[in-house]
Amino acid sequence: MESLLQHLERFSEVLAASRTAHVSRWDPTTVRRALQWARYLRHVHGRLGRHARLRAALERRLRHQGKQGGGSAPASAPGLTNFRALGRCELLLSQRLLGNPALGGAALRSLLQQLFPGPGGPDAGGDALQSSLALLARRRSAVHLLRGGGCGESSALPGDSLIRTQAELLLERLQEVGAAEAGGAGGFLGSLWERLPRSNFLQVVAAALLLPASSPRPPEDEWELGSPRTPGQGSQELVHWLLGKSDILAVLCHSLPAGLLTSVAGRHPDLFQAYLGLLTNWGRRLHYDLQKGLWVGAESQDVPWEELYGRFQSLCQAPSPLKDEVLTALQSCKAQDGDFEVPGLSIWTDLLLALGSGA
Repeated sequence: MESLLQHLERFSEVLAASRTAHVSRWDPTTVRRALQWARYLRHVHGRLGRHARLRAALERRLRHQGKQGGGSAPASAPGLTNFRALGRCELLLSQRLLGNPALGGAALRSLLQQLFPGPGGPDAGGDALQSSLALLARRRSAVHLLRGGGCGESSALPGDSLIRTQAELLLERLQEVGAAEAGGAGGFLGSLWERLPRSNFLQVVAAALLLPASSPRPPEDEWELGSPRTPGQGSQELVHWLLGKSDILAVLCHSLPAGLLTSVAGRHPDLFQAYLGLLTNWGRRLHYDLQKGLWVGAESQDVPWEELYGRFQSLCQAPSPLKDEVLTALQSCKAQDGDFEVPGLSIWTDLLLALGSGA
């Protein structure tokens, strides 16, 4: 019992520090150890819950320490003063760290990876706890989680659990600000575009656009902020914003992988039309260099032939009607360009030949 109380006292000190600027010195290892400590106390709670006498004795000691003033560590960490609180140590710690802007980027990423390990991850059996942590993050930390550095350049989309979590938070935040803030969803997205690392933001946007129209939600979500919502509502706001920001849409279409954009285009017809329009505009900027035997751009920022072909190829590998619409658009451009059959005279002829359509 005394050993357990010592553990509780030391964890209470960690819990108290988690809401202060002291966490700015925490590294990923510190975060991981703090969460392991919290999980240990949660397991203690589960074991002692079956032993009434031990539970009652511990309850009395915790209440006694909680009433003590002065330098008592448990008293300095409100909430850890009764037996039930042992089962909530992980929630208490996570809540304070998620809401603490002093937590560094590397430590924050470690925290998120611990809280959302994905299927088969550590402690994956604690479904109720994971649901509670997800709800906690949605309520308190949407902008905090999106502040950048949440994923690396090599993160896979949309399967990466961290990117998916950020995408879900983004869509829910869009619904919250739609009627509650000046400028609504558009103003919120504009502020994120200005403040966040753009590579990370664009990956989150793409993942958000690929989320299913409805997904399983914890029962607690049914009363969050008044009424249940679906990812589809937030994605409509996102599509509307992108269509109204041609410069940002162009960056997105130029920066993200061709396969990912094809998936997004297949889910959102309006974005598909905008993407196809960008590709044809990029194609019109290329001219044929007789000496090199290649289609090249007049300026350095022009999209090269290889990229243009790769993006059209990805779209043509999609199922109908996406593939059919792309080929129809290319045939139309070819006809407007003179309907040439000889390579090197029309980029649309060459694209169709390269794509194997038998123009």
